[in-house]
Amino acid sequence: MPSEMPNGTSVSVQGRTSAAERVFKRILAGLKANGFSTEDIFAVHLGLEEAFINAVRHGNKSNPNKKVNITFDIKPDKAEICLQDQGEGFNPDSIPDPTSPDNIFKIGGRGLFLIRSYMDATNFNDKGNRICMVKYNSKTHENSSKKRASK
Repeated sequence: MPSEMPNGTSVSVQGRTSAAERVFKRILAGLKANGFSTEDIFAVHLGLEEAFINAVRHGNKSNPNKKVNITFDIKPDKAEICLQDQGEGFNPDSIPDPTSPDNIFKIGGRGLFLIRSYMDATNFNDKGNRICMVKYNSKTHENSSKKRASK
């Protein structure tokens, strides 16, 4: 389970989807520098984009004066990333399952599903306006799992 807030870099950006591009590039470059696979980097990129879009659209109600705080810590074995908006929050368990027959053809409603599918762990604060995500480096995570299994 991800920690509440990673010890790392914290950046506050305007509530516009284009505003986080520089931060995303920094995070993705950190993943690459720490030896994360192309698949891991894709997963984090997707999770970041979905979480940020949700924070801007749903949390901050597309108000460009509201900010999204992005905190991240990238280490060789894992990346921890939290995004917090200035909205009222929500209950993530109240979001309908987009794979159910009633929702399968609905437009939208898949962001949280994608985040949970591609990230290794997700956690929300009690208010529901902060998501913390963890992605383990599949290269080091697989190796450490294999070493434990062979003992």
